[in-house]
Amino acid sequence: MRKLAGDWLKQCRADAELSQADLAARLGLKYYTFISQVENGFNRVPTEIMGAWASELGLEPAFFARHLLRYYEPELHRLLFGAEST
Repeated sequence: MRKLAGDWLKQCRADAELSQADLAARLGLKYYTFISQVENGFNRVPTEIMGAWASELGLEPAFFARHLLRYYEPELHRLLFGAEST
């Protein structure tokens, strides 16, 4: 499921016309390879920077967090939101 989240994040980043290095710099990350790790499903977007990540991609933070929750914690998403999609 993390790989699916990563695919979605990669598409959002491409839509925002940002490179991995651009996004990392805007988020204040030391290494752009962290963006690569997230997009390849090896890591998750840290909760503490979800809002900033969403903003840099031009997305509403609540939508962004809720959408990622579907991938990162599908059972929690189901409990909170039922079968409705994001």
